[in-house]
Amino acid sequence: MSKVKPYTIGIDATNLRAGGGVTHLMELMRTAQPAENDIYHIVVWGGKPTLKALEAQPWLSKRNPPALDKGLLQRTLWQRYRLSQAARDEGCDVLFVPGGSYAGNFHPMVTMSQNMLPFEPKEAMLFGRCSWMRLKMWLLRQSQGRSFKKADGLIFLTQYARKGVGRWLGKTKGLQALIPHGIEPRFAANPKPQRSAEDYSFDQPFTFLYVSILMPYKHQIEICKAASELRRTGCPVRVRFVGEDWGLYGQQFRKTLRELDPQEDFLIWQGAIPFSELHKVYQDADAFVFASSCENMPNILIEAMTAGLPIACSNRGPMPEVLQNAGIYFDPFQPHDIAEAMRTLINSPELRFRLAAQAKELSQAYSWQRCAKETFEFISKVAASRRA
Repeated sequence: MSKVKPYTIGIDATNLRAGGGVTHLMELMRTAQPAENDIYHIVVWGGKPTLKALEAQPWLSKRNPPALDKGLLQRTLWQRYRLSQAARDEGCDVLFVPGGSYAGNFHPMVTMSQNMLPFEPKEAMLFGRCSWMRLKMWLLRQSQGRSFKKADGLIFLTQYARKGVGRWLGKTKGLQALIPHGIEPRFAANPKPQRSAEDYSFDQPFTFLYVSILMPYKHQIEICKAASELRRTGCPVRVRFVGEDWGLYGQQFRKTLRELDPQEDFLIWQGAIPFSELHKVYQDADAFVFASSCENMPNILIEAMTAGLPIACSNRGPMPEVLQNAGIYFDPFQPHDIAEAMRTLINSPELRFRLAAQAKELSQAYSWQRCAKETFEFISKVAASRRA
């Protein structure tokens, strides 16, 4: 029997500039064992900062066409008109497009669904009926929808995303896989011994942490109102917000802080923290609150699970799929419902510890080693089916 000819994989990183997309690619390259899937060469096209973030590997080649360090238009045109031929010139057997949108003609092509906002119009409406963000999400739904339909392989991160996107796509021609992202080991910590509710006071309050960019579907304002309600009823709570400012919602959030807590006694916003330092803030919290109503895969929620924190969580999107029975759920649009979930955690140290331990156990399923192994297994499967 003849040995399978090794594969060359091309990866399109033309529009991966920062955030989760770069982290995903960086961790894939760091933990990959391509030879296990008959892959001997991987070629990545991207901008200089993205390529610099990728560790050198004997099987990895980095390509930096000048257009990929320019604006969105130049990068999009290069991907549309130059990438397919570049992949052929490199002898690629398959092209992986983790960004989701691809307008070229190279096949086989594998892509990913990483953003649910384009496929949940009611959530996009939270930005405003006539907002640029709502238009942007509509445009993304068109471009990603076309890419998903013509893809030879399509990766989803959660069952929720597979079903939600599938309602818009209808029937697709390609193979599909469910491969969640991983979480870095530096976030890992064991659940802390839990103190009694009586041990907290207005001078030493029970501290919830919420990590997320300031956007309407993240519901930081509802969290502020919930915390204010708890304080009015004598519950010694504090919420620490960590996340980047964003547009009009950021202005509304800061106005809410000034109105509800002008002395900054219990609503603390720290702004953005470098991702490399983010794991440290989890260890300073008593519990975590996650109020997003739209997620593809809630990485931040899984970070909190990995950190061993008790969690009050939104009941929308894929959150119940990920957290299962290891959290207290609430409606993120209802401040009173949020307040009651937070109150439940504060008042029960035994419940806090049990839920934190369960969440920690569930988080073990999310590793970058597993993600890389299953991703390249799937890409090789698509390449093999096309070659056959």
